[in-house]
Amino acid sequence: MVISRRWAAFLIGVGVWTWLIWPRFGLAIWKDDRSFAGGSPTSFLWVHALLIAASLVIGTTVGVLGVQAWRAGGPRS
Repeated sequence: MVISRRWAAFLIGVGVWTWLIWPRFGLAIWKDDRSFAGGSPTSFLWVHALLIAASLVIGTTVGVLGVQAWRAGGPRS
C-alpha cells in the first residue's frame, strides 16, 4: 500500500494530538471526586484508565505508521 505524504502527515498529526490530549484528560479523571472512594480506585477511574491507555496505544501506532509512511515516501520531487 502506498500512502501519500499528505496522509502520512495526517497520521503523524493524529499521533501527536493523541499524546497532547489524553494525558491531560487522565489528570482530570485522576483529580475527579468520583475516581476514589475511601482511598480506593473506583470503577469510574478504572474504565477511564483503560480507555486512555487504549487510545494512547492506538494513537502511538497510528503515529508510528505515519512516520514510516513519510520515510518510505522518499524525497519530494
